[in-house]
Amino acid sequence: ATNIANAQVTRTIEGGPYRAKDVVLKAIPISENDPYLKIVEVEKIVDDPSPFKEVYDPGHPDADERGIVKYPNVDIFTEMVELLSAEKAYQANLTVISTTKTLSLRLLDLLR
Repeated sequence: ATNIANAQVTRTIEGGPYRAKDVVLKAIPISENDPYLKIVEVEKIVDDPSPFKEVYDPGHPDADERGIVKYPNVDIFTEMVELLSAEKAYQANLTVISTTKTLSLRLLDLLR
């Protein structure tokens, strides 16, 4: 969301355009008995090293002496696809949890 919100920011507090951020995740085992059972946590957030987009716009207040404005290295389309993919994965996980609950309740009913 931060990348999308700053996709057009040509001047940050530090100076220069906004640099896209990438999230680095890590899997952490939660059970010694089952090495495949893990949770995912954010390990760190890093700057995307890809180059800034350069646009010729000599009238822009952030243009350099050649009239080039550097825009953030944010690809809106990629960001939106990642956002939608995360939403679908979240929905799928909710469905799995709901199905597991339903099956567990049915099993308890059968055991009574």
